[in-house]
Amino acid sequence: MPIVRNKKIEVLFTAEQISRRNRELAEEIALGDLNDPLVISILKGSFVFAADLIRKFHKAGLSPEVEFISISSYGAGTDAGTPTVLRDVETEVKGRDILLIDDILESGGTLKFTKDLMLSRGANRVAVVALLDKSMKRSADINADYVGFECPDKFVVGYGMDVSHAFRELPFVGVVTGDA
Repeated sequence: MPIVRNKKIEVLFTAEQISRRNRELAEEIALGDLNDPLVISILKGSFVFAADLIRKFHKAGLSPEVEFISISSYGAGTDAGTPTVLRDVETEVKGRDILLIDDILESGGTLKFTKDLMLSRGANRVAVVALLDKSMKRSADINADYVGFECPDKFVVGYGMDVSHAFRELPFVGVVTGDA
C-alpha cells in the first residue's frame, strides 16, 4: 500500500489499468457517431484524464479541437449545490458535436448543468465520457456515454482528483485509508 504525505492509500485502479482503459475509450469514441467533436475538459479534476485520453485519440485517428471549462457547485458566489461557470469555453459550440470529459460522475449535477449549457448554446450533440462512474450516488438525470470504470462508494484521490488540492499527482486512483 503506497504511503503519500504520511497517508496510506489503497489503490483502486492502477496506472496500467487506467492507461489500457483510456486506449479502449479512445477507440470506442473514434468508432462512435460524433462528427468532428469539440472536446471540453471540465476542470479541475479531469485535467490528467483529459490529457491522457486526448493523446490516445491521436492514435485512434481522432484530431479534435480541445477546450476547457471550470464549473463550481460550491464556494464563494454560489448557492449550495447550484453550479456556476468559473471559466467558460472560448470556442463557439453552436452546430458542433461536443464531448465533455470529466473525472467522476457522481450526483451528476455538474455534468447535467454543463451538458444542458452546451445544448442551450446550440450544440448539435453532447456526449459525456467519465473516468469513474458512481451510479449509486446519481441524483441528476444523466448518464455517461462512455465510462472508464464503475467506482465504489468511496472518496477517491489521484489521477487529477484531490483532497484540499493534494494527491492530484498520483498516477493511480486510490482511497486514503489512514495515517502511515
